[in-house]
Amino acid sequence: MNKQAAGLLAVVMAVSVFATACNSNNGNGNAGTNTENSGNQVDDSVSIQFPLKEKTTLKVVARRAPLAPSDYNEMTMAKKLEEASNVHIDWDTIVETDYNEKKNLLIASGDLPEMFFGANFTDTELMKYGADGTIIPLNDLIDKHMPNLKALFDKRPDIKAIVTAPDGNIYSLPAGEELGTGQEDIGSNPDFLYINQDWLKKLGLNMPTTLQEYHDVLLAFKTKDPNGNGKADEIPLSFVNAFWTGDIGYLFGAFGVPDKTYQPANNAYAEHLNVDNGKVSYAAVQDGYKEAVTEIAKWVKEGLIDQESFTQEYTQYYAKGKTEPETLGSFLWWDRTDVVGPERDEHYPIVPPFKDMVVKWNSGSALSRGGSVITKEAKNPALVAAWLDLIYKPETTAEVRWGPIGEWFEKSADGKLVQKSDISNPGEFRQTVSLGGGGVFTGEDFTNIAPPEARAQQRMDDIKNIFVPQMQKEKYPNIFFTEEELKTIDKLKPEIQTYTNSMRAKFMLKGVSDSEWNDYLASLKDMGLEDLMKIYQDGYDRYLAAQKQ
Repeated sequence: MNKQAAGLLAVVMAVSVFATACNSNNGNGNAGTNTENSGNQVDDSVSIQFPLKEKTTLKVVARRAPLAPSDYNEMTMAKKLEEASNVHIDWDTIVETDYNEKKNLLIASGDLPEMFFGANFTDTELMKYGADGTIIPLNDLIDKHMPNLKALFDKRPDIKAIVTAPDGNIYSLPAGEELGTGQEDIGSNPDFLYINQDWLKKLGLNMPTTLQEYHDVLLAFKTKDPNGNGKADEIPLSFVNAFWTGDIGYLFGAFGVPDKTYQPANNAYAEHLNVDNGKVSYAAVQDGYKEAVTEIAKWVKEGLIDQESFTQEYTQYYAKGKTEPETLGSFLWWDRTDVVGPERDEHYPIVPPFKDMVVKWNSGSALSRGGSVITKEAKNPALVAAWLDLIYKPETTAEVRWGPIGEWFEKSADGKLVQKSDISNPGEFRQTVSLGGGGVFTGEDFTNIAPPEARAQQRMDDIKNIFVPQMQKEKYPNIFFTEEELKTIDKLKPEIQTYTNSMRAKFMLKGVSDSEWNDYLASLKDMGLEDLMKIYQDGYDRYLAAQKQ
């Protein structure tokens, strides 16, 4: 939820702010309906001033969350943007689980929109489609028609660097929420382990402090009927395998090798990457990883792990936390409320990291290259760029990414924006009111415009106080690789990653013998893992060198 998905924050703006966000110029000039540019070149004589005198329609494809309406024009935020700009968006939304496949079909067929909103293109796609003209460079458009984004780049050149390709062009816009910094970033560890405190008390058990103690607690949950209904319906541990949150790879840190299945919005680099003293390693070939999958296989055999964990979607996962009576003993997720609901929050506390456990520090960055792209089909690229720039006013960014004032936000006495107190399940509700996919909300914006909502602040406090003391000291950053590196990554990574993840599930379900492990390592070597890791290491070395310049 590219990533990451996931943030639990707060911010936004009032409708009146749109008048300011719309344009740095005054007046109501007209653009769009009669200013088509030959060859999609920016016409410097065009002055985009909102609201337009005559309504103009843009054809846009967007990636949407499962609970969002299929027609974004039903959303209050889309209506506000249209009112402010007099630009009507003909939305073609694609649910996120189908987005990549359908996006690729659209491009292959040539049936392009004028813009992919929250495009989430991979680096390989950005370089490929930028080179063949499917998407257009945005550098000049940003300089001339996107004053809000240009001001952000001037203030934060590091954000501009994130979206600048090795060829010097910007093909996609930045997107994300920058809440917290370094190890204390809200997404530094997306996997919290929660446990049913009521069951611990009923069975006379203490909070586990080692992996063995945790195993013994799960066994008690399995065999001692803690929900008291006389049925063996308890689920000691459930998770969502290889998802951006809720993955069991967090527990691999008990064997010294945290496993990361989360891909940041930059999909160019593989999962399972760790960094230690400047050395990039692949967790899935380490001895500690083998020990971890072997142990988990024992738990599966003992019935301590919900076997649906390996196939379930998160909507199915959520239902397991809300059964009557309670059946869920422990689980991994970003925030417990999503799974068990607010009425059960209090008796599902966090399990602190076990003794000597290494807590993963998530790869990537809170900010990404996953924002919008403009295609060659744009009749007036300047108009599209100017419309997108509305979203880079920080207050508008907040409304777009979380939801509008009156639905998600309200103003506090000091004029700051805070999440409404009557939202019972923010994780699900956000999907229904947020356009998502656009804008950048920085750490400074959170300080100056809106404080984090209570859940987000609590999460950051938990990360700082509970997890950071045992967290990895390095992570793999959001690197934009060279074209040649991307070609090699594109060639090698899909097979390696698919094979790794499929064997990971197999090993956890059935165990792994020494001979099977050796065959697995040999297969990864034959697939080119060493060449892939060299690229990741070279990219990281460049990143470190750049910090010293």
